[in-house]
Amino acid sequence: MSIKQKGKSLKASGNELTDSFFQLKVLNDSDLMSNEFMPFSNQLKALDIQALKPFALDIFQLNIGKLCNQTCAHCHVDAGPDRKLENMNRETLELCLDIIKKYEFKTVDITGGAPEMNPNFKWFVEKCSNLGAQVIDRCNLTIIQANPKYRDLPDFFAANKVKVVSSLPYFSKSRTDSQRGDGVFEDSIKSLRMLNEVGYGKPESGLQLDLVYNPSGAFLPSDQHQLEQEFKRQLKRKFDIDFNNLFAITNLPISRFLDYLLESGNYKEYMEKLIEAFNPHTINGLMCRNMISVSWDGFIYDCDFNQMLDLKVQSHSKHIAEFDFDALLNRSIVVNQHCYGCTAGAGSSCGGEIA
Repeated sequence: MSIKQKGKSLKASGNELTDSFFQLKVLNDSDLMSNEFMPFSNQLKALDIQALKPFALDIFQLNIGKLCNQTCAHCHVDAGPDRKLENMNRETLELCLDIIKKYEFKTVDITGGAPEMNPNFKWFVEKCSNLGAQVIDRCNLTIIQANPKYRDLPDFFAANKVKVVSSLPYFSKSRTDSQRGDGVFEDSIKSLRMLNEVGYGKPESGLQLDLVYNPSGAFLPSDQHQLEQEFKRQLKRKFDIDFNNLFAITNLPISRFLDYLLESGNYKEYMEKLIEAFNPHTINGLMCRNMISVSWDGFIYDCDFNQMLDLKVQSHSKHIAEFDFDALLNRSIVVNQHCYGCTAGAGSSCGGEIA
């Protein structure tokens, strides 16, 4: 069966879960950001950019589910233990695999929720690895400790040369647990040690372990290089933990972080801060310019943040069932006010700073 035939079958199967509360929240988030401040598109027009266009399609990113063992205060995915129905099924994953193979995507970036909780996670990783793709797993670390069935993940990652990108808000228990929940820091340290034991983060092992830092409040992250040096020094001194890179990511004003901004009265000030810090040198490095992001139910977005706001791509190829590589490569990227978060200061992407 061809990709197109599989896609038609998938769409006909009724894989269209509706979460009316979540959709209403998305609508409100988008409306709120659109009405308060100068449109982000005006910043682009001032740079003589009438429409933001992709440079390439190198990265196939997919969110394989919103189910997670954590409920983090700033989660832009709004993930948690209650999101059990929003998991990418085997048929959708098979269609993604066909696309990755046909168009020779070199990087497959898997995120969630806790992507490892999808029952087809290991199968999919092995299939992508066998195709020669570099698999990235965005791991919250605590999943390795959450249940004995996940304890073999470090060995599984190593066997498949998976690049592990792990969230760790800070190198102290108090700041980490305040953002991600009680006990998260301790479990994260245990998991980092397990990853180190199989070679992750060690020189010349070929097993890459990167950490992700994002601020715990309504401010921009500090200099990424300085943060990385401090994280390395503190984690090595206190816990004998090694890692490769630290990515500093700006909190975008959507979902739970938007709720926090509104409840704390920091929304207007934070948006003004992002707009004032707009850096035109970030535009060429934006992650939306060389990737697509696929949701658990197969719809296509310019980035993970657009996905959470349900801002689908501007193309007839809105679902993997109708995947059109050339059309997606020539699309105009959908922008909105949250894009100020990716273009503030040194910029922000799934790989940290971009300018």
